[in-house]
Amino acid sequence: MNIVVVGLQWGDEGKGKIIDWFSKECDYIVRFQGGNNAGHTVVVDGRKFVFHLLPSGVLRQNKVCVIGNGVVVDPRILVEEIDMLRKADIDVSSDNLKISLLSHIIFPYHRNLDALREQRRDQKIGTTGRGIGPCYVDKYSRSGIRLAELLDPELLESRLRDNLKEKNPIFREAFGAGEFSFEEVYDEYMSYARTLAPFAVDTAQLLHDAKKTGKNILFEGAQGTFLDVDFGTYPFVTSSNTVSSNAAVGSGFSVSNIEKVIGVAKAYTTRVGEGPFPTELTDAESCALRDKGAEFGATTGRPRRCGWLDLALLKRAVILNGVDSIAFTKLDILSGFKTIKVCTGYRRNGRPVDRFPLTVNEWENVEPEYVEMPGWDEPTGDIRKYDQLPAAARKYISFVEEYLETRVEFVSVGSLRDAIIEKP
Repeated sequence: MNIVVVGLQWGDEGKGKIIDWFSKECDYIVRFQGGNNAGHTVVVDGRKFVFHLLPSGVLRQNKVCVIGNGVVVDPRILVEEIDMLRKADIDVSSDNLKISLLSHIIFPYHRNLDALREQRRDQKIGTTGRGIGPCYVDKYSRSGIRLAELLDPELLESRLRDNLKEKNPIFREAFGAGEFSFEEVYDEYMSYARTLAPFAVDTAQLLHDAKKTGKNILFEGAQGTFLDVDFGTYPFVTSSNTVSSNAAVGSGFSVSNIEKVIGVAKAYTTRVGEGPFPTELTDAESCALRDKGAEFGATTGRPRRCGWLDLALLKRAVILNGVDSIAFTKLDILSGFKTIKVCTGYRRNGRPVDRFPLTVNEWENVEPEYVEMPGWDEPTGDIRKYDQLPAAARKYISFVEEYLETRVEFVSVGSLRDAIIEKP
């Protein structure tokens, strides 16, 4: 089966663990958008692995991991991740890692532009400063440099000279910042080219051939639905499309061949960076969620904003992604709360909001409408059967299913690799 796994909130839903779980039954695991501004965390045998570019499935043997054309690749970070895994005695070779020749490459000037633009903004976006946005800008302005060009010394030279001819005056005149040396950048990136050359392939053809031979393919989304550049809380979004339909465009795999979409939702809500967040808590309950859930960014280390589950948000995400079923994560973090609130809609100035907010102004003064539900004291981390969950926890999940009109198929109850319940 060909499956897409996407986040239904603002990222950090626990996708890495869910993807690792599904990768047991898959032959290919494919990243299709974003860059090293994303972070997936997987805990295996007490060892914690954080991936920013490599698909999480690289931790399983006999799997082929693919970085698709929709991903923007910082070669420095990718080489570091490959080295990190090899030092941990985990095999990374041209047999189990394939990188699209059409993926765009992040350069140092992308990172600098990202940081300098954020400094100039009156309304901060909360960018990670990894150069993701500027790299996508170059892609769509047709001045980007792809892996295919990186591997061609003559093409790299001409494209890089053109880019620095444009970018250096911007640094100098617009920002009063230093310029980049062609020789230094070229030499550095030629070394990356030599390292990455064995992994570079036409991944669209690779996936087409895999499908023809009956292989199971898992598409791994990064970030979350409401960071989507089109459908998210714009402008507080990422620079790519995070919804399930981009799995096709970002990999070259026909959308007609995708058979199932699994949405990952945390049992509460978190967000990193700026932007709307109707259910955000600012009191002791927020601190309890953050500390108990270890809610700090895998990429930035920034503390995540925390709040109650927002079903109005999730309902929109289910529609946008065509979700078939849900993986509900971090249920264990809610153990110990006497009552749990769930947002079922919004009000503005005392009146119900009858259309999902689309602009910053429409999000202003939005207040959540809550339903209160009883909590539970029993810890759930050791539970592996659904009927053994506390009755209040099962009622909570049933409420979510009824509101979303979508089945919860998996429940994650801890950080361990096997702490997942398959719901009957």
